[in-house]
Amino acid sequence: MKFGVIVFPGSNCDHDAYHVLSKHVGQPVDFVWHKQTDLSGYDALIVPGGFSYGDYLRAGALAKFSPVMKSVKDFAAAGKFVFGVCNGFQILCEAGLLPGALMRNKDLHFVCRHVNVRVENGATPFTSELEQGEVLSIPVAHAEGNYVCDDATLAELENNNQIVFRYCDENGETTTEANPNGSLSNIAGISNREGNVLGMMPHPERACEELLGSNDGRDIFRSLTKAIEKSES
Repeated sequence: MKFGVIVFPGSNCDHDAYHVLSKHVGQPVDFVWHKQTDLSGYDALIVPGGFSYGDYLRAGALAKFSPVMKSVKDFAAAGKFVFGVCNGFQILCEAGLLPGALMRNKDLHFVCRHVNVRVENGATPFTSELEQGEVLSIPVAHAEGNYVCDDATLAELENNNQIVFRYCDENGETTTEANPNGSLSNIAGISNREGNVLGMMPHPERACEELLGSNDGRDIFRSLTKAIEKSES
């Protein structure tokens, strides 16, 4: 088993993801420069958060043209796992690997704080170690986390159980006040129809040690590890 963490110019959460995978999940992991195209040695890819080059145009708008992204599309099409966090979520949407788009937060301000998210689908490769309906405390740090899509896409996401996480209060209620960015239907994370690609706006790699205020994000990475083991058996 081996993970790859993609590094774009300006990425700032790649080392966080590397640390979690190597130290807390205990799996081999490499940094993958955005110009690399051979991904054959990896079982899962992390598209980390951070400000990628070109975000001044639109988050992920230029990163989607990096040479690695064509290979990421082929990687996902082959059924392997891709996990995009924050800016990574934006890049996956821009690249067409996930539906919808991420817009400026409703109040036009950068938001950086712990939020609560509810597990909407506990049967994905990324949530099998979590309980359906479980509430996680995970930090957000973004200016463009407002998820939007048209009505037909939202209905498809609902019908196919592709909404994996929703913003909620500490009691699991999806209130307007619990939504940090105005995201449609309180959406915090979605998968593709096949379930092997996940994008989420909160940062689970920043919630893997109690010292940082929460370790609720750790089981997302552990779930992914179990999914890889299952796919290899």
